[in-house]
Amino acid sequence: MRRKEKEITERMPVDDILHKALICRLAMCDGGQPYVIPLNFGYDGKALYFHCAREGKKLDILKKNNRVCFEVDVDHEVVKGESPCDWSMKAKSVIGFGTAVLLEAPEEKRKALDIIMAHYGAEPPFSYKEKGFEKALAFKVAIESMTGKKIG
Repeated sequence: MRRKEKEITERMPVDDILHKALICRLAMCDGGQPYVIPLNFGYDGKALYFHCAREGKKLDILKKNNRVCFEVDVDHEVVKGESPCDWSMKAKSVIGFGTAVLLEAPEEKRKALDIIMAHYGAEPPFSYKEKGFEKALAFKVAIESMTGKKIG
């Protein structure tokens, strides 16, 4: 990170940002073309968990190249100034890298869905409709590195 004074180096504030965020932007590479999508997610301290349909562009890309980058951000605030150059922003963010892995076994998928539900404040135990559970696919991103940043 170029501006070291903005870097969040301690793990607990980075984890707090990930737990607070509502959307995770997942970036993939489709050949030489970048592709980024906003997704609901869950976080367990080691990996990010996502759910999706059993087919689509995201899965097509991940099956060819499972290397990903992710970004979340929270606490946004516009800081107005007297002139355009005095305006700024306050926010916290986390950017990280990892490897996406499809979760094939029903118990892995259930664990992923449980983590996602808990992330949004649902109370366990969770029960899923059989038809919906069978139709859904889950995958995780094993986090290899991540960096936090605080601006403003």
